Amino acid sequence: MAQVEAYCVKCKAKRMMKDPKEVTFKGKGGVERGAMKGTCPTCGTTMFRIMPKKK
Repeated sequence: MAQVEAYCVKCKAKRMMKDPKEVTFKGKGGVERGAMKGTCPTCGTTMFRIMPKKK
């Protein structure tokens, strides 16, 4: 899987996610949105990044 950069709330820094997985969630208006979920390589906190809408 491609490298995904996300913000770690605990470290307060942008880092590359460890083991990113593609997930979906319900957005506004009942539309499904895509996101990436992984862990911070430094502290192990769960990281989450909402991806742009697919056209």
